Amino acid sequence: MKEQIIRHLSRDPVLRPIIDKVEYPEPSQSDDIYGDLLVSIISQQLSGKAARTIHDRFLDLFPYRDPSPDRVMAFDLETLRSAGLSRQKATYVQNVAAFFADGAGSRSSWEDMMDEEIVSILTGIKGVGRWTVQMILMFSLDRPDVFPIDDLGVRQAMIELYGLQETGKELRSRLESTAEPWRPYRSVACKYLWRHKDS
Repeated sequence: MKEQIIRHLSRDPVLRPIIDKVEYPEPSQSDDIYGDLLVSIISQQLSGKAARTIHDRFLDLFPYRDPSPDRVMAFDLETLRSAGLSRQKATYVQNVAAFFADGAGSRSSWEDMMDEEIVSILTGIKGVGRWTVQMILMFSLDRPDVFPIDDLGVRQAMIELYGLQETGKELRSRLESTAEPWRPYRSVACKYLWRHKDS
């Protein structure tokens, strides 16, 4: 499968040298969509170091560092804020906990759903946006064909590498058409772009 993906994406002459230079992004499937959503909310608009510090403090609030949905919902907002969360993030964390508390987030139910179905369900949780769900699809569920068009790193890499000059709707259209040949492995292509940006 790995060789097939590399062969397919290497047809793109701009991606090919990156694929040759950068390590293949191995699948990183997680079994904890709930935990991954919490981390994503806590990390929003923070540096990596600040996000890790606040996430550690958040985990320290719970016995065995286990923020189960019931435990999160049992805390008031001020207790959650004591870990360094803003009032808004504390509310969003409780919204996620409430969704998962009734068993709606059992792993088996996600496996059989289409990507857009999962986006529709999870963005119904106040505080969870499309980009966040796309990260869940790519990293928690290891879905192969997600294109997070609004991700800043993906956009910057594509604008730089493909020499895109457009703005607004025209840029969006060019990004989509540029990524179209990557199907059905757009997730992997984007992971290559992130690695390129970091290298």
